[in-house]
Amino acid sequence: MKKTLLAFAALSVAGCATSSTGASSSTPADAFLAALGAQCGKAYAGRITANQPASTTPDAFEGKALVMHVRGCDDPAREIRVPFHVGDDHSRTWVVTRTTAGLRLKHDHRHEDGSPDAVTMYGGDTVDAGTAQRQAFPVDAESVAMFKREGLNASLNNTWAMELVSGKTFVYELSRPNGRLFRVEFDLTAPVGLPPAPWGSSGGG
Repeated sequence: MKKTLLAFAALSVAGCATSSTGASSSTPADAFLAALGAQCGKAYAGRITANQPASTTPDAFEGKALVMHVRGCDDPAREIRVPFHVGDDHSRTWVVTRTTAGLRLKHDHRHEDGSPDAVTMYGGDTVDAGTAQRQAFPVDAESVAMFKREGLNASLNNTWAMELVSGKTFVYELSRPNGRLFRVEFDLTAPVGLPPAPWGSSGGG
């Protein structure tokens, strides 16, 4: 009887350890990606909530219909693609990928014929755990090299961020140390009609 009780206790302890390990394996990166994946197949309208300092030239985003469409969900635990439509410009897609250390954000830019823009697939990796609601992506070395090559020196210190409050809002943000701040907030409470497929992609969800 004593041996049976000891064996049962050992199994109980092992079961608790397994449960604890399983719980701890869910990281902020996984939680964020899962929350984004829960929006797969849906589109939402956005509005600019910060765009500073004010531009002295016409802004590509102001006055345009802004729509995000969570559509690239073949393997949502690994990668999700989110086209960002600006009026009739369907050139932009955010690509969020799970890495061994966290998340990666890249910007896939295409021309209307589907060919890649000279400035494309730029972005960066998270450098800390972030939270289930916010992940930040400082510019990576590959993107810095591209920006230098294309004369885009203002972008050398970019940090992008995404915020997601399930059932409420999604935010895309660009910031720079010099005070540049651009934020678009999307209303997750009110899905909108699906936009066309982004340039360079086939139709469907």
